Amino acid sequence: MLQETNKLFIEVGSYQHNKYGNLVCGDSVLMHKSIKENRTIAVMSDGLGSGVKANVLSTMTASMALNFRIRREPITRTAKTIMDTLPVDSVRNISYSTFTIVDIESDGNAKIVEYDNPSLILVRQNKIIKLDSKNTIIESKLSNTNSENRIIKLSDILLQKEDRLIFFSDGVTQSGIGNWNMPFGWGDEVNEFILDAIKDNIDISARELSRKIVKQSELNDILKPKDDTSCVVFYVREPRKLLICTGPPFTEENDKYLAEIVRDYGGKKIICGGTTSKIISRELNLDILIDLNNVVSPLPPSSKMKGIDLVTEGIITLGSLSSILEQGTPKNLDQKGPHWDMFRMILDADIIDLVAGTKINIAHQDPTLPVELEIRRNVVKKLASLLETKYMKTVNLKFI
Repeated sequence: MLQETNKLFIEVGSYQHNKYGNLVCGDSVLMHKSIKENRTIAVMSDGLGSGVKANVLSTMTASMALNFRIRREPITRTAKTIMDTLPVDSVRNISYSTFTIVDIESDGNAKIVEYDNPSLILVRQNKIIKLDSKNTIIESKLSNTNSENRIIKLSDILLQKEDRLIFFSDGVTQSGIGNWNMPFGWGDEVNEFILDAIKDNIDISARELSRKIVKQSELNDILKPKDDTSCVVFYVREPRKLLICTGPPFTEENDKYLAEIVRDYGGKKIICGGTTSKIISRELNLDILIDLNNVVSPLPPSSKMKGIDLVTEGIITLGSLSSILEQGTPKNLDQKGPHWDMFRMILDADIIDLVAGTKINIAHQDPTLPVELEIRRNVVKKLASLLETKYMKTVNLKFI
């Protein structure tokens, strides 16, 4: 049980794929992390049909659900408001949008709401655990007796270390439908796939597991998905830490202090900047070797240093990283360059410690340089903001 939640971390990751031939996804996934409350919320909604109309309906549903949960509105009131706001299909007599809501508190208590999506999966100790859900009837405001009652499933569970919560749209369970080996779709066989994926890589991240599930669904449909496909994964575990150091300290007396931070850090380490890497090399008596196998124009190549996971040039590489972070996680994560190496390490980290030196580099003040070459302090502040708000990372920023 999560008795020491301050030493654990709740990672959440998602992955989506559009129905073949569609430019937008009819599913919507929204996530929110409250640093102050140490609370994580994720919502997935599946709009009826596909395309733009489904996207609008699912986005409306997910937005309402997320905002209600952030304000801690009662679950039943939240569900009723969403259902009464959205229309009902007059022919099939079903809601225009389904939803799943997961709200995890800092003590490990998770509240789960499910409406018409495939059942959420809890993986604990390499087994699928069936949730003890309670069916609740939500009465409709409509007078039509055929649509007066809707049923939602409510679950309250206490998460344990190494638990995974996994939920997805029916694009996963119905993938492969009609194939000779799965005439009724993937169905419950996705459970075995999940257990095998975790067995093969016990530390697989939430992001990577959600990607594997959606990619396999795509393969089931022979690379032409018959429906929009989404998957969200929560993973409760020890936090993964990443240190990013950039810039020399304001005074040379702090060079030793910077080197001690790097030496004693309990996680992965990135050094950004030629001067910064020289300081670490000198203080810790480590050699720097330029990696000519990782040359990507127009960025300077990365280097290697014993005990350091990545050594890059400074402000230009950080500016390129900032651009990637602003654009959001792309489908292709195999792109080359030190900025992409940093991006992948950031995605796999939970707690990111940014240490920025405040010594002024005269070159960065040159008005003839490109506008994007901002002063280091501003770049670091921008990175911290992006990582917290867009990627839900816990960021500690320190200037020396």
